Amino acid sequence: MKKLVLTTLAAATLFSVAATNAQAQNLAVVNGKAIPTSRMEPFLQQAAGSGKPVTDDVKAQIKDEIITREVFAQEAQKHGMDATENFKTQMELARQSILIRELLTEYQKTNPVTDADIKAEYDMFVANNGGKEYHAHHILVEKEADAKAIIAQLKKGGKFDVIAKKSSKDPGSGANGGDLDWANPKSYVKEFSEALVALKKGQTTEAPVKTQFGFHIIRLDDVRDAKLPSLDEIKPQIAQKLGQVKVDAYRKELLSKAKVE
Repeated sequence: MKKLVLTTLAAATLFSVAATNAQAQNLAVVNGKAIPTSRMEPFLQQAAGSGKPVTDDVKAQIKDEIITREVFAQEAQKHGMDATENFKTQMELARQSILIRELLTEYQKTNPVTDADIKAEYDMFVANNGGKEYHAHHILVEKEADAKAIIAQLKKGGKFDVIAKKSSKDPGSGANGGDLDWANPKSYVKEFSEALVALKKGQTTEAPVKTQFGFHIIRLDDVRDAKLPSLDEIKPQIAQKLGQVKVDAYRKELLSKAKVE
């Protein structure tokens, strides 16, 4: 009899421990359905990714959200909404989206952007943007005759910035008196760039400069050695850019190999 009592107590203890472990693994039980604690993980990752501290209050809000979703989902199932064609279509689209995200994530892990890749891209950036930077003003008009008239005004003492605000068709610089700020000449169209670098500091073009945008009057204000960010300063941006380039190439490769009938 004593042995039977001990066995019964042992069984009860094991049952209690098992129940406790089950409760620890479950976030909640909604209408008899256990919701695993792992359900919180995507929400926690999202909160952390947004830079929001994952406090106990945040966890409590996430738990409430998960329980609310489960209550509504169960109700929808009662009404047979998980058997509709629309639901099946949406589920297939969601399945594809998740698979595609996992595929591209795995590709990025196995094909990382290397430091050598980043250095090569930075060296190319320096080569294309190094040298001299030019600070210029310009006035853009549609007709050559208007450009010549403005040049005549300037020679008579007209104020460049005043005329630019009044007459320039360039929406970006016109309101600022024609100021183009500091830039590498390569950032401009060929005709503009050639005319700009031919000027001396303080000089204005003697004749209108024709480009695809119209006719320009250009004044060179100053020249300096290019000030470029260091590799460390822009390394994250370069890595992100190259990573996207790799993914885009991978997408194109898969599409080119696909047999579509």
